[in-house]
Amino acid sequence: MSSIKLSAILKRSASLPPRLVHRAPFRAAAATTVSSSSYSTSATSGSTNHFNHRILRQATSFCDRSAAYPLVDNQQLLQSSGAAVQKSRFSSTDTAASTSSPPFRKILIANRGEIAIRIMQTARAHNVQTVAVYSTADARSPHVSYADEAVCIGPPASSASYLDIDKVCEAIDMTGSEGVHPGYGFLSENSEFANRVAAMEVNRAPHGGGGSDSIGEKEGQKVKFIGPNTHAIQSLGDKIQSKLIADAAGVSTIPGYNGVVSSPEHALEIAHDIGYPVMIKASSGGGGKGMRICYTDEQVHEGYRLGSAEAQKFFGDDRLLVEKYVEDPHHIEIQVLSGKNPHSGELDILCFPERECSIQRRNQKVVEESPSPHLSPSTRREMIRQVKSLVREVGYESAGTVEFLVDERQNFYFLEMNTRLQVEHPVTEMISGDGYASGNYVDLVHGMFEVAAGRGIP
Repeated sequence: MSSIKLSAILKRSASLPPRLVHRAPFRAAAATTVSSSSYSTSATSGSTNHFNHRILRQATSFCDRSAAYPLVDNQQLLQSSGAAVQKSRFSSTDTAASTSSPPFRKILIANRGEIAIRIMQTARAHNVQTVAVYSTADARSPHVSYADEAVCIGPPASSASYLDIDKVCEAIDMTGSEGVHPGYGFLSENSEFANRVAAMEVNRAPHGGGGSDSIGEKEGQKVKFIGPNTHAIQSLGDKIQSKLIADAAGVSTIPGYNGVVSSPEHALEIAHDIGYPVMIKASSGGGGKGMRICYTDEQVHEGYRLGSAEAQKFFGDDRLLVEKYVEDPHHIEIQVLSGKNPHSGELDILCFPERECSIQRRNQKVVEESPSPHLSPSTRREMIRQVKSLVREVGYESAGTVEFLVDERQNFYFLEMNTRLQVEHPVTEMISGDGYASGNYVDLVHGMFEVAAGRGIP
């Protein structure tokens, strides 16, 4: 096919509405076999393909709601942190998981690839039907065949498919989905998308029918965004705003200017006030984009120019902030799962073992270790206390990650909070509790399902 014909097809497909491509019969949860090959066949539910990825299996966690520090192999570490231990009620082998009512009848995963399959794996284990969305380029991707239903939402360009809020919302309505999990990346931290989803009502007569068997069916039932609310995404997604919130919550923050830097001259003035070295970085986004380390006045001028241009290019927001650069720091992040207790109305908060992610290349994490060998018990306790304070300040409900920089003297500073499930979340799942090979594990995605359904931390 010529490039001209292909271009015409893609242009035409960009204007078409989402379309339901296949409607597979719902596959109830069943024992499956995962081999070392890319795919394997279920011996109990017909010839169903299963995508093989080592992080689809997670380890267990024995957690305590108040102390919120799960069991790890090093018992002395646990005891020195003052953590009590009890069995979590959302471990994978919990018999209640297979007998209790599912949190949703059907959910749509607004993502692709590994994370989409990761979420579907948990959904299948809890008898929740799944809907995949995909672009024309991903028609043969494993996540499409793994789902119970799949909807094509546009051409290969992400802006015309996975990032097109209108098309994703139309797919939600078309399939009668009761919940939407955004995964990570794409629309996962887009407050407009979260708001649009939360405003939708579940379609009880979706394309192809079959909406009458909904679990807990209610007239005018709203679709649930399986993640934090719009306020949390907006306030914590902006680095300037999140730093102000952290200050108000009593969280240690990096010295710097708590506002938008208006010009190179303003950046230079701030650098002189707090002393070199300083870090100029974008207010929005992450991944090391828009970041510059400066040791001189000349570098500040150049860093402001390049940083603002890069921030505008990647995030559509050229706002910058300036703060003290912590040299040779340890990068520490703490996994959180929080939700409102349906009985008491109080916010329950779980803080899992910290992840050390200091080995990076171009501000991208390469290796993660958990728990961190650098933290002392007293530092760990104080970090957990401050994380809980921040979560309560925002009223955060879902999975999230609070990131800190820690210097050689154990001084630590709030960096940001990721208001989504992180790529690295399996590290926490695999090291918590009985261990990766035990087959008995805490599933963070299941926790997100339960919190979003209003049932609290299971």
